[in-house]
Amino acid sequence: MTASAIGFLFPGQGSQSVGMGRGLYDAFSAVRAVYEEASTILGYDAAQLCFEGPVERLNLTEHTQPALLVSSAAALKALEPAGLSPLAVAGHSLGEYSAVFAAGGLSFRDAVALVQKRGRYMAEAVPPGTGLVAALLGLSAEVVKAVCQEASSVGVVAAANFNSPGQVVIAGEKVAVERAIDIAKSKGCKKAIPLPVSVPVHTPLMQGAADRLAAEFGGVAWRDLTVPLINNAEAVALQRSEDIRASLVRQLPSSVRWEESVQTMAKMGVTTFLEIGPGTVLTGLVKRILPGAVTANVHDQKSLDAALTTVGVNRQP
Repeated sequence: MTASAIGFLFPGQGSQSVGMGRGLYDAFSAVRAVYEEASTILGYDAAQLCFEGPVERLNLTEHTQPALLVSSAAALKALEPAGLSPLAVAGHSLGEYSAVFAAGGLSFRDAVALVQKRGRYMAEAVPPGTGLVAALLGLSAEVVKAVCQEASSVGVVAAANFNSPGQVVIAGEKVAVERAIDIAKSKGCKKAIPLPVSVPVHTPLMQGAADRLAAEFGGVAWRDLTVPLINNAEAVALQRSEDIRASLVRQLPSSVRWEESVQTMAKMGVTTFLEIGPGTVLTGLVKRILPGAVTANVHDQKSLDAALTTVGVNRQP
């Protein structure tokens, strides 16, 4: 297996958990430096939030987003000595910023500062407790779109993430999402799972947050990527800095086309998908999208060792 067949994936909201990244922090001094730098940028102890929580604070989007990006950057730092060069990168929602950082498009400082603002602007876009996010299992994308259209008579609801065959995440105003869940169940939805995301991201409710974020982008140094990013909004390969900036603005009020993104990476030649950061959500989605793909993840020392074995690299001392 060659490194050129590897794609890097970076998780988004919903993958966070108290204790994430602790094993890599304890094992590698370079990883500890990542958390220390993040703390100076954020103005609070990033390691303490990730390792000790409390979960209620970690699950607030203005904290979740930088915590996930920092944890993914830490896992990437632990992987760095292996010298892997991905064919392409992708990230799920917030994870797209981790992917842009990994591909050289943003400095760590700018990436952390931007996602902190992204989380804040998203939280301020809708009043607390008025939004809801849920995963619908067992329905096609077209049926879910029809469900959202019908439920929109009582409020804003939209398909937020097309994650894998039979798994679509919906989001919007609480009353409309609850109505959509009822309609979905009447149409054969096997299960509806509320998700630990505090705002209805990837719906039109986020347009205001996207506009505020776009204004911040002008003060940031963007660079062309070293490898292509498969973006969320259209599931196409982007590499020029101006295209990345525009895509990240479109991303916030648009659906995440994750299933298509993974398929695009496969068409480019990616055969091994390496999830870098907390959890194994994306690994599970890839297995459903491409049953023949090789998958691995990096979130602690055990998974790091297993990932390096999977890609045929001996772990560096």
